[in-house]
Amino acid sequence: MKVGIVGLGFRLGYLGEIFKDIDPDFEIVGYVDPAPAGLPQLERAGVSPGRQYETPEALIAGEKFDLLMIGSPNHMHIDHIRIGLEAGLKVFSEKPIVMSIEESYELARLLAKHGHDRLLVGLVLRYSPLYRDLRAAQAAGLLGDVASIEASEHIPPYHGAFFMRDWRRYSRYTGGFMLEKCCHDLDLYNGVMGARPRFVASFGGRRSFTPANAPEAHGVNDLEVFHRKPSGWMGADKVFDSDGDIIDFQTAIVEYENGASLAFHTNLNVPDDFRRFCVIGAKGTAEGDFVRGFLNIHRAIDSAKLVGNSYQAPSKKSQHYGADEQMAADVIAHVKSGAALPVSALDAIEAGILALAMDEARASHKVIDLAPVWAKYDACLHGTATTSQAQRG
Repeated sequence: MKVGIVGLGFRLGYLGEIFKDIDPDFEIVGYVDPAPAGLPQLERAGVSPGRQYETPEALIAGEKFDLLMIGSPNHMHIDHIRIGLEAGLKVFSEKPIVMSIEESYELARLLAKHGHDRLLVGLVLRYSPLYRDLRAAQAAGLLGDVASIEASEHIPPYHGAFFMRDWRRYSRYTGGFMLEKCCHDLDLYNGVMGARPRFVASFGGRRSFTPANAPEAHGVNDLEVFHRKPSGWMGADKVFDSDGDIIDFQTAIVEYENGASLAFHTNLNVPDDFRRFCVIGAKGTAEGDFVRGFLNIHRAIDSAKLVGNSYQAPSKKSQHYGADEQMAADVIAHVKSGAALPVSALDAIEAGILALAMDEARASHKVIDLAPVWAKYDACLHGTATTSQAQRG
């Protein structure tokens, strides 16, 4: 399989290595990035990045390939996706694929024109063995009708400090932390719910990565942990006095169109980190943790343990609990033979809309009703939005 890359950052540098491990015939024919942070990883792995091009248009004109992979900063995604779709290519975009409600409408119009199956998305946790087992248990009827979900994504201080130093500290480039980091998790629980979110409330801010909590202010000199993870484009050294506007904790509650609810929490300063969920249904409860690697399912009527699985990453270089390797294998199979994928661009847009609604609720201290958003989104997606609606979008 041959690919062209737009935005050769750390993420696609890593995925280039993983794809090559899965498919020895995988080849990067060219890339577009003025400062390719992912290039050293490809070189260490013995993967050629191909020829460097100035623009996506030049890459498309200069090379023949099967898939255009987009790893540029979030605010550039919509333009790069549009270029790929309009060139007749199959496109893979890292999450989040867009960074605003308006861009969600715009992408829906593009997909209505060019086809939903032309855009693949890197919501990698859909490919994880744990999540696949959860959905299989749900399909087998072990949970029954889902009533509520409690879930969290907690990340350790070294990773939280990375967000305070990287370009991701600016919401104008990411769309906000909830969209940038937690859209993975929101997509998972949207999938379990099988319904769209309707009402959203949220609270949060920054309370850990503040000047008052700087280790230097308390006589601590070992600051290695806060600079362990390298930053790329627009990187900075400041952590506790970061000039970014992202949060370091946030809670949200969601009511879905079917009446079920989700309570979600994220925090960037959790030393014993976890990424867990508790899905409670009429017939059973599923508890799991991606970081700690387990899935337990108990039957409601007698508390019998129906599932007790444990999980371990396949290698030391695995970043998402084995999901990256599975995603690479599935994407390669999809490109070569049309094999089905567990997540779609539409799933990604809907998870993004939920994340954006959470930030709107947090900023406004209001409950957000997404009904008008879904109505306009559907009109764009099915090509029924009027010209005036599109212009307002």
